[in-house]
Amino acid sequence: MTEKEKMLQQQLYDANYDQKLIEERSVAKDLCFQYNQLLPSDVDAQQQLMKKLLGKTKDSFCIMAPFWCDYGYNIEVGENFFANHNTVILDGGKVTFGDNVFIAPNCGFHTAGHPIDFERRNQGLEYAYPITVGDNVWIGAGVQVMPGVTIGSDVVIGGGSVVVKDIPDHSVAVGNPCRVIRPITEEDRQTCWNRSPLNK
Repeated sequence: MTEKEKMLQQQLYDANYDQKLIEERSVAKDLCFQYNQLLPSDVDAQQQLMKKLLGKTKDSFCIMAPFWCDYGYNIEVGENFFANHNTVILDGGKVTFGDNVFIAPNCGFHTAGHPIDFERRNQGLEYAYPITVGDNVWIGAGVQVMPGVTIGSDVVIGGGSVVVKDIPDHSVAVGNPCRVIRPITEEDRQTCWNRSPLNK
């Protein structure tokens, strides 16, 4: 079994010294670099390059530079996907986003992890567990999503959260570690956001 096959099957694999994976990461990093140098107004070039980098996209998506990932081919984004500046996706494992996902600046999605014992960690071994994000999800600024997490649909993750466990549908979750604080209710649909908090 190759190191890439081990990676995709959620087994310990050689991430640091396997030449095939090093080459694939180098290709992805070069594409990310090219993407990050494009003019913000050159939307067509952005779309073409991102479709070359990512494993799967739909018609409507926007990823603000700078953006970085490890491989690219393990990332799938749904319709109306938006990621703000400084999104990082370490996609040794599959990272799947549903439709209408909004990601604020400085967020990270990290499928990669390392053994706790230093002997295997120093050998360059790591694991990669998939991350899944459902439909209609808003992820606040500075959120970090850890290996193996599933975030359900119709979810809001508060800014600065570290998501280490699954988050169920229809919920607001926040904190480190991130936890559900309440469901999303009909009252949320009635909230008026037209008033400045300075004018209470």
